[in-house]
Amino acid sequence: MKNLSQAVDMAGKQRMFTQRMLKDYVMIGLENKFGNPAEDLQKIMDKFEYHLTLLIEFNSDKATEESLKKVKVLWEPIKAKLREEPKKEKAGEIQEDLEALLKQANEATQLFAKQTGKVSGEIINISGRQRMLSQRMASLYMLKVWGVNDPQFKEKMNKSIDLFKTSLDRLMKSDMNTEKISMLLNKVKKSFMFFEIMNKSNSKFIPTLIYKKSNEILKDMNTVTGLYAAQEMK
Repeated sequence: MKNLSQAVDMAGKQRMFTQRMLKDYVMIGLENKFGNPAEDLQKIMDKFEYHLTLLIEFNSDKATEESLKKVKVLWEPIKAKLREEPKKEKAGEIQEDLEALLKQANEATQLFAKQTGKVSGEIINISGRQRMLSQRMASLYMLKVWGVNDPQFKEKMNKSIDLFKTSLDRLMKSDMNTEKISMLLNKVKKSFMFFEIMNKSNSKFIPTLIYKKSNEILKDMNTVTGLYAAQEMK
C-alpha cells in the first residue's frame, strides 16, 4: 500500500466482503452452486483477514488503530461460524454478526478517508461503498428467498437502494470523473435498474440472477473505485 487513498479503497472493500460472505453463505444454504459460492466464501474470508493485517500494518493514526482492533475482535468468532455448514436457523444470527462487522469496517473506512484530508478521499469512500451495497441488496433478497424471517427486511432494502441511488447521482457529478469512469457509472446505472424493479415487484427472482447482477455492479464499481484511487498516485 503506497498511500491513504489506497487504504480507503482497501478498507472499503472490507465492508463489501461482509455482505459478499453473507451472500455466499445463503447460496450454499440454498444448495445453489452458481458461481461456486463455497469456493468464493473461503477466498473472501482469506482476503478479509489478509487486508485487515495490511491495514493495521499501514495505519499510523490512533483512532483508526482502535477501530481496526474492534474489527479484529468481531471477526474472530464470525470466522469460526462461517466455517460451519450453513443452516437456515443460524442465518439470522450470522446476518446480525456480519451487520455489526460491516458497521465497524465502515467506521474504519471513514477514518481512513478523514486522514486523507481531501474531497477525493470521500469520493473514493462513497464509490467503494457502492460495492458493498451491491452485495447487501443481493444478500438481503436471498435471505428472503431462503425463508429467513427478517422483520426489518423492507426497511433495510429500501435504505440500501436509496443510498445506492443518491450515491450514484453524486458520483456522476464528480469532478474526478474521466471518460472511462463516466462510461462505467452509466453502465452501473443500467444494472441497478434491475434491483429497483425487483424491489417494487411481488414476483420472486431466482438467486442465480441476483448473484449475477450484483457481481456485474461489483466488478464495475471496483474498477471505478480503483480509478479514483489511482488519480492520487499522479
